[in-house]
Amino acid sequence: MPLAPNALQKNQSLWEKLGPGLITGAADDDPSGIATYSQVGAAFGYGLLWTALVTYPLMIGIQIVSAQIGRVTGHGIAANIRKHYPAWLLYSLVGLLLLANTINIAADVGAMGAALKLLIGGPAVGYAVAFGVISLTLQVFIPFPRYAPILKVLTLALLAYVATVFSVKISWAEVLYRTVIPHVTFNVGYIVAVVAVFGTTISPYMFFWQASQEVEVQRATDGQEPLTQAPWQAWRNLRRIKLDTYVGMAFSNVIAFFIILTAAVTLYQHGVRDIQTSAQAAAALRPLAGEFAFLLFSAGIIGCGLLAVPVLAGASAYAVAEAFEWRIGLGREVMQARGFYTILTLATLLGVALNFTAIDPIKALFWSAVINGVIAVPIMVIVMLMAARRDVMGKFTIRWQLKALGWSATGIMACAVIVMFATWGQ
Repeated sequence: MPLAPNALQKNQSLWEKLGPGLITGAADDDPSGIATYSQVGAAFGYGLLWTALVTYPLMIGIQIVSAQIGRVTGHGIAANIRKHYPAWLLYSLVGLLLLANTINIAADVGAMGAALKLLIGGPAVGYAVAFGVISLTLQVFIPFPRYAPILKVLTLALLAYVATVFSVKISWAEVLYRTVIPHVTFNVGYIVAVVAVFGTTISPYMFFWQASQEVEVQRATDGQEPLTQAPWQAWRNLRRIKLDTYVGMAFSNVIAFFIILTAAVTLYQHGVRDIQTSAQAAAALRPLAGEFAFLLFSAGIIGCGLLAVPVLAGASAYAVAEAFEWRIGLGREVMQARGFYTILTLATLLGVALNFTAIDPIKALFWSAVINGVIAVPIMVIVMLMAARRDVMGKFTIRWQLKALGWSATGIMACAVIVMFATWGQ
């Protein structure tokens, strides 16, 4: 079964039980995220390794809540917002999500093109176009049951960042000490870096994607129904969601940790403090950490980009299609869900096209982060409120543990947005 197991089977391996949570977590470490983690590692060394420990439980909380909304109701987040909240709120949030995701796609395919140019030479923009077309082709023309395992395998590309660290000499005792007992400073640069890490790690598209993928899994599995209609299926499915999300978010944060660490032990320690893109980080590694580290880091950018771009485009398509009550799903033929595939195609192609404009990709990525930060908080508030409503979740309203984690994540993201605007221009 793609993405997630048939909930009625009992003898599946851990790999078979992983799906939407693993893919969502891995997609969070996209080329844009790699750039952010490289920047903070280069600028502050070990100073922000602790953030991976803090973001992990927060991600678990909000992602499990999102996944449960999809599996319990049989509808994604946008569809549930449409049903229970004002139309203006739905269209505003979905429009901003589409804008932010498209800019993110542009940055990601651009980074992939730049990484391949570093490896083999040639035109970076041409490679970016090729990566965009490949990603789009996979989503549109490969049936869901065969496409989902491709995404799952692509998550393994991120292990390149674990391998990169072990290609250089590290004092692991110091790393452990600085992670568990960090030296936190309160200057503007450090605070902005913390905000950047939180904003990169907890992103709105992840909520929409994981919820909608749970719907896809349910529809693609014989005998499975939304839990409000088939409550006897709840125990195995909710356990599977919990395991999948715990592992997926752990994977995401471990990779983020190792990217920061790689930049800290190479770039920071050699005085390279200003990194703007993931490709710059890869190029800077070459003389400092050697050819092997450079090759791993560059290949990882391409691999995780191939995973992240379809997730970003797919999240946009799910959100827009649900908002307008169109047929949705990668499990449908193109002609059965024309609106859904149109949005998916436009988001990908517009992202590719932005690489041919005079728009500064660094500034574009900055504005994408700003938009994501602004819309993340109201979306998280709505998600948490919906998950506690009996008219939405029936008897499967979330328990107090998930409420605590989810609202903690929401509060911290709200603080991050406030800090972002308070330090604007400083």
